Amino acid sequence: MAKVVRALISVSDKTGVLEFARGLYDLGVELISTGGTAKLLHDAGIPVRGISDLTGFPEMLDGRVKTLHPKVHGGLLARRDLPEHMETIAAHEILPIDLLCVNLYPFAATVARPEVTLEDAIENIDIGGPAMVRSASKNHDAVTVLTRAADYMVVLDELRTNGGATTLATRRRLAAAAFAHTARYDSMIAGYLSAQFTPEEPYVQELTVGFERAFACRYGENPHQSAAFYKEPLVNEPCIGTSRQLHGKELSFNNLFDLNAALETVKEFDEAPAAVIIKHANPCGIALGIDIAQAFERAKASDPVSAFGGILAVNRRVDASAAELITGRNTFFEAIVAPGFTADALPILTGKKAWGANLRLLEVGSLEGWRKLAA
Repeated sequence: MAKVVRALISVSDKTGVLEFARGLYDLGVELISTGGTAKLLHDAGIPVRGISDLTGFPEMLDGRVKTLHPKVHGGLLARRDLPEHMETIAAHEILPIDLLCVNLYPFAATVARPEVTLEDAIENIDIGGPAMVRSASKNHDAVTVLTRAADYMVVLDELRTNGGATTLATRRRLAAAAFAHTARYDSMIAGYLSAQFTPEEPYVQELTVGFERAFACRYGENPHQSAAFYKEPLVNEPCIGTSRQLHGKELSFNNLFDLNAALETVKEFDEAPAAVIIKHANPCGIALGIDIAQAFERAKASDPVSAFGGILAVNRRVDASAAELITGRNTFFEAIVAPGFTADALPILTGKKAWGANLRLLEVGSLEGWRKLAA
């Protein structure tokens, strides 16, 4: 067990932080914070000590330097089991920091904005945050580090249960997650800057890719296997990774494989409404029409037997007339991926007694003009 006496909280995303900080304070934990987070806690009536009061230095250089200080990193890195470490920090009036709660500048959200400038991107590269997270994670034998709001209540419950202390198992789990978090963050920055500064070098010397788990799959390639779907950050393209599931049961590995094949195929057609039916990664029908209803009918007519139980992708919104045909007699689809679904189409697609309750509906947004953008 490691007792939490002092905590440093510095977050860009304030989700859940007030409740977490109040819970820590109620347990007798001294709170230290920076900038906007400190103001948020103070305004909420939660006693908090400013970082400048701890370090004896003001935040400077437009906030670029505030936690890069021995009184922060010494407090995080000092080994409690080594007397010489504890004597050293005591001699320099450095206080141990037992819990660190940090999330990083919103680099991904910043560069996802169409109007983002290089200067904006650079200013949203966090330096002090990752440094603190790495320090705390390295010293996880004594320090609890949190980088996700989903862990706030878990840690609070453990502190309440264990008299204000966390278990080694929890600290190890959180440390591993924190290193993964900073690695993914750095990979996003490396990818963005490589695209900006060296676009003529598509095959970089060191390739760093940081994926995040989007969801767990219903099962893997076979029903007895497990799987999860991970998506790449900084991707704005309409694709399975940026889609939103509106209805239906969980997706399996094979569903994702076929959905991707169907969507990437239908994206090749933007001059007219198009429908693509895929089953086991093989096309059963591809057709154009004056509207989605006609395109679907033509695609299904290509091979109606194989189309049964397949995946349908279209490049325009599904309306009620198309929905009636899609859910007609002798039809069955595992999933439909489309730019969207009209309000009168959804009850038809989700309410059919035979299989509508399980039909997966994925929305990806407009595909118009995508072929030109991709070219």
